Amino acid sequence: MAEVKVSAAGILFDMDGVLVSSIGSVVRCWRRWAAHYGVPNAESIDVVHGVRASELMDMIAPGIDKVAGLKLIEDMELEDLADLQVLAGAKALLESLPQERWAIVTSATRRLLLGRLHAAQLPIPARIIAGDEVVNGKPHPEPYMRGAALIHAAPKDCIVVEDAPSGVGAGVAAGCRVLGVLGTHTAEELRAAGAEWVVASLVGVRAKVVGDGLELRFEAV
Repeated sequence: MAEVKVSAAGILFDMDGVLVSSIGSVVRCWRRWAAHYGVPNAESIDVVHGVRASELMDMIAPGIDKVAGLKLIEDMELEDLADLQVLAGAKALLESLPQERWAIVTSATRRLLLGRLHAAQLPIPARIIAGDEVVNGKPHPEPYMRGAALIHAAPKDCIVVEDAPSGVGAGVAAGCRVLGVLGTHTAEELRAAGAEWVVASLVGVRAKVVGDGLELRFEAV
């Protein structure tokens, strides 16, 4: 492991797999959703992590009504938060950051994002880019380009924190530097997608205000 020190104007966080883990809920709900729409072998479908619900719908049950389908899966996931977990180090890191220096950029809808953050008792950011507020979802650069604009920073001056290759790819395509977090994918997968550094968790990721920006320190694996 090697200690890394890096300067940045701000940090753009993915949510699920970085700040909270709702993997159990996501898999349960999508399998129930698939069964509702008569998808064969619904109880064993694979759920791709890090993409928007609209893209998952196209993968699992193309051709169904998007409005009704999206409303159903959103309602299901909001009702299934019992085993939501706050990931190690997330709360302390968020609470150490000035509100204007960070944003959440997620594939989840804004309603689902807020529901999960409230359930997890994590700080609610002043700046959010949700999956239902962009034309193009990850791995397209749009979400992170808009996230950088929200904190009034150039993408090259932002650190993206991601756990999935699609999100890493989005950050890289936007021109950001990417810190990968282990959990849903391997270090090799995150690096292959373009992550500059990888950490085991957010424990030990420390941030302090330096001038108009931030200084981050962490142990890279």
